[in-house]
Amino acid sequence: MSTAVGTRNTPPTSANEASLAVPMPQRDPATVRLYYRFMRFLLRAAFLLYFRGRVFHTERVPQTGGVLICCNHQSVLDPPLGTLAIARECHYMGRDSLFRNPLFRKLIVSLNCFPIRRETADLRAIKEALRRLKAGFPVVAFPEGTRTIDGSIGTMHAGVILIAKKARVPVLPTLIDGAFQSWPRDARLPRPGRVTIAYGEPIEPALLQTLTDDECVELVRDRIVALQQRFGLHRDR
Repeated sequence: MSTAVGTRNTPPTSANEASLAVPMPQRDPATVRLYYRFMRFLLRAAFLLYFRGRVFHTERVPQTGGVLICCNHQSVLDPPLGTLAIARECHYMGRDSLFRNPLFRKLIVSLNCFPIRRETADLRAIKEALRRLKAGFPVVAFPEGTRTIDGSIGTMHAGVILIAKKARVPVLPTLIDGAFQSWPRDARLPRPGRVTIAYGEPIEPALLQTLTDDECVELVRDRIVALQQRFGLHRDR
């Protein structure tokens, strides 16, 4: 569910794009649905058994209030991988093309995903993310905007990260490592491997307000790179 916000402010070009809008669920952010728990249980089982998964520093995840969970992007598995260890029910920004298929759209919307158009200043998606953050939901985003081609952490886009600055919520730097080796871009199916998830210290809103836009992006990326150097399976990258 790749996400990135660029600099062009391009309005929707068709009624079909407008129809992709997904309204915020009217639920208590403190509750976790039984359906969500069940889906998370299934994915946790696969994470532990198939990917020999390991998770570090879940205590750093804020337990209440809005938080922007910023992950690096290694594979199509990343959205569930980045949140499997989080007790809260999370929301996800996903590229708009994922919503074209009606059946898949129904599945990901049921898991709190909403669309964002890549390489544009998607004001609809930005406002939706702000609504969810201000309502107290955790929102997951991938500031690189696309999957890595070699497992390294690429350039990050300011737009997604600055949503947290505007919403005045913390940013949680989150590392996903090993997913690239298990499911690289050119592979049709995932293969067994070892995947690691690690959470960094939250970057609090007060600190974000003192930084320029570029400094915010640099700080988030530096925190994720540091996590990869500390917990990553391939530390020589």
